[in-house]
Amino acid sequence: MWLVVGLGNPGAKYEHTRHNVGFRVVDELAASHGLPACKPSKFGGDLSLGQLYGTKVCLLKPMEFMNLSGFAVQRVAKFHGVAPDHIVIIHDELDLEPGTIRVKLGGGHGGHNGLRSLLEQLGTADFARIRVGIGRPPIKGAEVASWVLGGFAPELAQVVAHSVKDAAAAAAMTVKSGPAAAMNQFNSGKSSK
Repeated sequence: MWLVVGLGNPGAKYEHTRHNVGFRVVDELAASHGLPACKPSKFGGDLSLGQLYGTKVCLLKPMEFMNLSGFAVQRVAKFHGVAPDHIVIIHDELDLEPGTIRVKLGGGHGGHNGLRSLLEQLGTADFARIRVGIGRPPIKGAEVASWVLGGFAPELAQVVAHSVKDAAAAAAMTVKSGPAAAMNQFNSGKSSK
């Protein structure tokens, strides 16, 4: 089984923020592959169980706020017996421009509170990541917290929609063929754009 996790914050207030792009990708993955929509669970997150390319998959959107994301991931992974090398984390990335995605294995948290929580709760960095670009604030020295909790500019709607589809496709490819295949496809600029 694979566990595919989209990071975000619960509640309508955060729904369209840059920080919630991970939730959007998980929803896109479910919709594009005929998987059930994520529903509330006892694990502290919204879950969907199904199959991708004949492989069991669990989709998760943690619902305990970004800085506590690791708890729901750890609970679900433990319950379903999912090893870290079968976990895919989808998150927003300041160091990539909107419209860009990158697949990565391991690494630190880079100041991302969701990743920090995951590293603490899982005790390892040995999971795949799909980084979805949100860009940095245009004004140097601007507060990052306000930026990630803000929405994308309307003129970026189409660009972001493409990157959400690409990230969902990268997650599906990771489940089907492994992270190396997804890195080869999506880190080389051969995306759907």
